[in-house]
Amino acid sequence: MQVTLIGYTPTPERMIAAAAKLCYSDSSAADLLEGLDQEKTNHFMEMLTNIGHESPIEHASFTFAIEGVSRSLLAQITRHRIASFSVQSQRYVKKSNFVYITPPAIAEDAGTQAVFEEAMTHAFAAYNQLADQLEQRYMQAHLQAGMNEKAARSKAEKRAIEDARFVLPNACETKMVVTMNARSLYHFFRLRCCRRAQWEIRALAMEMLRLCCEAAPVLFANAGPACCSGACPEGKMSCGAAEEVRRQVEELRHA
Repeated sequence: MQVTLIGYTPTPERMIAAAAKLCYSDSSAADLLEGLDQEKTNHFMEMLTNIGHESPIEHASFTFAIEGVSRSLLAQITRHRIASFSVQSQRYVKKSNFVYITPPAIAEDAGTQAVFEEAMTHAFAAYNQLADQLEQRYMQAHLQAGMNEKAARSKAEKRAIEDARFVLPNACETKMVVTMNARSLYHFFRLRCCRRAQWEIRALAMEMLRLCCEAAPVLFANAGPACCSGACPEGKMSCGAAEEVRRQVEELRHA
């Protein structure tokens, strides 16, 4: 897994403080940023945290490039609807180099890993076989319709991998660009940094949190799993290790 913070709102904390300033003072648009030094910015950020006023933090957004993750993770992260996603297409990009993600629990046992790798090999072989057969069929049809060979081959390959991709497993590697505003990230971290989250998306969330803390430490000072800002909300489903999780997140903030 590789996660890169490729862009974010310049001076995000000052931008949020300016929005908060408009809410709580008789300021015009022209002077929203006037006098907002680091001390006053921090004051506004602390006030927003204390009173639970999160709408101003929506004005800051963060964009991540993510690769080396599975299609299984893609299904989970796109459930976070207040976000923007650009994902490598299996319809337009042929998987000539089949990369897949192996769960740690499978990788730690040689016998289990052998079964997994055999399944991946069979899936990729079926994908290639289907793609080749469909491409030949579509190409002949395009040629008979009067299309030139180059155009026929290009269109046939695209149509072929549209259907061949149906045999690709959830383990198949994908790449994406994801943008979320800070409020959406707060929610994402509350759910996905939790130990009860699935291992892959938790690893992603923890790395995204680390990058956010590095870029905007005041803004994300209280971000993280729910147990970092109060009692664990999971009830009898709790992992029972809230203190350990808090220590881990605190270490991450200062990494």
